[in-house]
Amino acid sequence: MAADYVLETRGLTKQFAGFKAVRGVNLRVQRGSIHALIGPNGAGKTTCFNLLTKFLEPTDGSILFNARDITHLKPADVARMGLVRSFQISAVFPHLTARENVRLALQRQRGGNFDFWRSKTVLDVYNDRAQALLADVGLLEFADTTAVEMPYGRKRALEIATTLALEPEVMLLDEPMAGMGHEDIARVVDLIRRVSKGRTVLMVEHNLSVVADLSDTITVLTRGEVLAEGDYATVSKNPEVRQAYMGSAHV
Repeated sequence: MAADYVLETRGLTKQFAGFKAVRGVNLRVQRGSIHALIGPNGAGKTTCFNLLTKFLEPTDGSILFNARDITHLKPADVARMGLVRSFQISAVFPHLTARENVRLALQRQRGGNFDFWRSKTVLDVYNDRAQALLADVGLLEFADTTAVEMPYGRKRALEIATTLALEPEVMLLDEPMAGMGHEDIARVVDLIRRVSKGRTVLMVEHNLSVVADLSDTITVLTRGEVLAEGDYATVSKNPEVRQAYMGSAHV
């Protein structure tokens, strides 16, 4: 049986003033998998993410989501379709509680207007679902804590909760472990594994132990091109990957 790819790129290219940051990338993300995009600094990972989520327009090539060409759609359009991105830097509202952040994310499903200026009771219809999402990411005890007062790792969990509120089919996580200590990393790895059930995750991540632990498939980029792809055992043995990623014989 042929593999079921939820997200594909064909010859994806992005050029900036004569410099090709992404060069003819053919990426295929299998439905229901955790797929990691790795590579040294300047490899084109973030540019590729920005192309997939429509924050950049490609110079050439195409992007397909569920076999539909989304190459020229706007970011909000692809998010509504179920392709939702979580950023490297936490994007929650710092002076709202965890529950309020999730309720506002749930409100986005209505489209159009936000009810910042109306009574808080307007958003009470989202309380049960917000509580369920906070429970899913292990944040019930922080429901009434403002985001600015939460530990860094828990704040990243809150961002994942707000991403889940949009009911994504594919979650794109940009360095979800950035800036975390060992305890927080272990907690978020477990969280990603749990929330990936029934959906697809594509992530950029520098922590190779996380990549090895979580990923079904790894795509290695260097100089904007795909250097290798496979499971961790396969790519870690590739001498070109070792040289490009680490500048040595060790990955």
